Amino acid sequence: MLWSASWAEHEDAGSPPSGARPGTRSVSLDRVSDDSGSGYVTSGQEYSRDTTYITDRITADGSSGWPVEPGRYRLVIARACPWANRAAIVRRLLGLEKAFSMGICGPTHDERSWTFDLDPGGRDPVLGYERLQEAFLARDPEYPRGITVPAMVDVPTKAVVTNDFMQMTLDFSTQWTAYHRDGAPDLYPEHLRDEMDEVMQRVYTEVNNGVYRCGFAGSQRAYDRAHDRLWTALDWLEERLATRRFLMGDTITEADVRLFTTLARFDAVYHGHFKCNRQKLSEMPALWGYARDLFQTPGFGDTTDFPQIKEHYYVVHADINPTQIIPMGPDTSNWLTPHGREELGGSPFGEGTAPGPVAPGEEVPADHGPGGIGHRPDEERRH
Repeated sequence: MLWSASWAEHEDAGSPPSGARPGTRSVSLDRVSDDSGSGYVTSGQEYSRDTTYITDRITADGSSGWPVEPGRYRLVIARACPWANRAAIVRRLLGLEKAFSMGICGPTHDERSWTFDLDPGGRDPVLGYERLQEAFLARDPEYPRGITVPAMVDVPTKAVVTNDFMQMTLDFSTQWTAYHRDGAPDLYPEHLRDEMDEVMQRVYTEVNNGVYRCGFAGSQRAYDRAHDRLWTALDWLEERLATRRFLMGDTITEADVRLFTTLARFDAVYHGHFKCNRQKLSEMPALWGYARDLFQTPGFGDTTDFPQIKEHYYVVHADINPTQIIPMGPDTSNWLTPHGREELGGSPFGEGTAPGPVAPGEEVPADHGPGGIGHRPDEERRH
């Protein structure tokens, strides 16, 4: 996720560190254009997300200094985080499991970092770290920004390469092509990129970030404005998806991945916890059918962990939910009901094929999927 209690003060763009210590690689920080935001609640204020990330890229020609090389990198995610969930989905859709491994942080974190508390001994089995923070400090011991997922880590040096989540998944599509599975979809088709970029930017600022503007609004006026802005965008999407199966037409693209991870959390978290409650997702016919269509497509639902999602938001956001009690509902078995979207034509993978089974060790527990209500008791959480 892109915020925590101690990171929220970093709302300004900041400045890159003056230089790394000997033996470390300098950090290039850049800012994503964004006028929306998230953070913990500050009375009377609207919020701007800290959008400064390490923007290094892993490229096919190696011109970035980080060449595509199978087995060299490790993707670190948290299933609770919508931005990290995107990376897990794209990796699975493209069949990149053998190209780079994946580490999974637990759903809660403290003011320092996401932790590997789900792994035996509380350490990532490849990196040996207890906290993702260690990978950022290996890159720059004076790293000044938030410790965020997803992150790509260079395994030989155990140092983070990039946490620029928007560019990261596009690079999975365009730079790792030599390692895509047979039948992999083209998630960023060149002939659609101009329109896709516009759609994805609107989805990002108005929906992906829009729910956070509602949830972290520090005044009634800020909330009212954020709520109206969010639902303007959701009404636009409801209309757009009434006549096309996916955002860009007949097959899935990166745009669908980016919207899906917010929709998957909507009724479970955003409707109540973030007060995005004009309607439930399940009360919007086109969006609800579309979301179920994606959920039932390999790569989407099988990377979604509802109990971890709820645990993250309801436990970490103690200013919004002081008791840190995790609700039992909603019943998520409705994600498996028929969606009827086939009537619009098209198919998720077009002329390609669906990915195979989830890689061993990366499965979402059965009771954490549709209809599952399990979550960790207090004594098992580290936060």
